[in-house]
Amino acid sequence: MERLEIRVTEIRGKCPVFQVGDRIVIEGPEINLEETDAVCTHAFASLLPYIVALRKGIKPSELGLGRGEKAYLQCLDPGPPYTDGGTVIFEITVVRDEAEESVESGEGGNRRGRHDNRGS
Repeated sequence: MERLEIRVTEIRGKCPVFQVGDRIVIEGPEINLEETDAVCTHAFASLLPYIVALRKGIKPSELGLGRGEKAYLQCLDPGPPYTDGGTVIFEITVVRDEAEESVESGEGGNRRGRHDNRGS
């Protein structure tokens, strides 16, 4: 299962929800609430269109969200002088399950399964 780790890297202005270093963890279609520090509806509106694409393997550079393996997005709140809040910059990292990677690359061994005894 794909896992996204979304970390707050910068806050421009004031944010009543996040602090630098906070994170949101997405596992499959769910937010892992035990590992997530906070969720803000304004920020989540910015992240949501890209969550599925990144989980499905589309590279951040293909989406125009970064140059390497990490994607960068920001909150919808523009901050001063337009609002009393501030914008939050998020860094998104896709964390692939090592077991899935080994199966996809053919390192998973016999793919017929351990209970398939044909020919034994």
